[in-house]
Amino acid sequence: MKAFVFPGQGAQFPGMGKEFYEENPKAKELFERANEILGFRITDIMFEGTAEELKQTNVTQPAVFLHSVILAKTTPDFAPDMVAGHSLGELSALVANGTLAFEDGLKLVYQRALAMQEACEINPSTMAAILGLPDEKVEEICASITEEVVVPANYNCPGQLVISGSIKGIEIACAKMKEAGAKRALPLPVGGAFHSPLMEPAREKLQTAIEATTFHTPSCPVYQNVSTTAVTDISEIKANLIAQLTAPVKWTQSVQHMVADGATEFVECGPGKVLQGLVKKIHPEAEVSGV
Repeated sequence: MKAFVFPGQGAQFPGMGKEFYEENPKAKELFERANEILGFRITDIMFEGTAEELKQTNVTQPAVFLHSVILAKTTPDFAPDMVAGHSLGELSALVANGTLAFEDGLKLVYQRALAMQEACEINPSTMAAILGLPDEKVEEICASITEEVVVPANYNCPGQLVISGSIKGIEIACAKMKEAGAKRALPLPVGGAFHSPLMEPAREKLQTAIEATTFHTPSCPVYQNVSTTAVTDISEIKANLIAQLTAPVKWTQSVQHMVADGATEFVECGPGKVLQGLVKKIHPEAEVSGV
């Protein structure tokens, strides 16, 4: 069975989608429709902008979404048996399996990005990648820091867990992780503590937007970051999508469930190869490729 997976923030690169725009009339039409919906020419930033300009959350999220979704929409015989997305990629996956219309998905991504950026400004915060410690040890250290917010945020693959929290909390946690034998405890160049309780203001805004959006019956199951199992029920998809902003991304567990349900081939649809690498670390026997 074939699983299509969609990357999140961090997969962007200058020039992304340009060749595609120039060579594929359908891609060009979708990119132009996106410019109209957003009210600014995101294609100018994607194709000609610097890495720094692309790094702004309100640009990054719609840019990665557009690159991923337009690839899916212009791939001949695109017929996934199951889909999943890492964080932001979950919205790309929901457009790919027909749960969301292209326009609605883009509007939600943009509202999500703006809400997250605002939450970052309210609570200055950050994230760090912890390499070489068992998940249980990372969880234990996070739980031991009670004076600050620090939580596991991204279960990327065995031995790689990203934590999220207040700036002071992440400093304390990184020191404790190194003492516990982590190979690396690396602060990340991100604007805030994504997938932590500090995103609560963004979650509330996104909830309002999601509840006002039409969702359709999906063509195949989505394995969501919060539940990690196959979901086709619309109300469950919405609830998981809302919870995702303050809950951890359980990517390792999602891939394990996809494999248990018969996935043998994983196709990454979007910029970069990050998810292909993570899938290989989670399930070395999987066949991985990119669109």
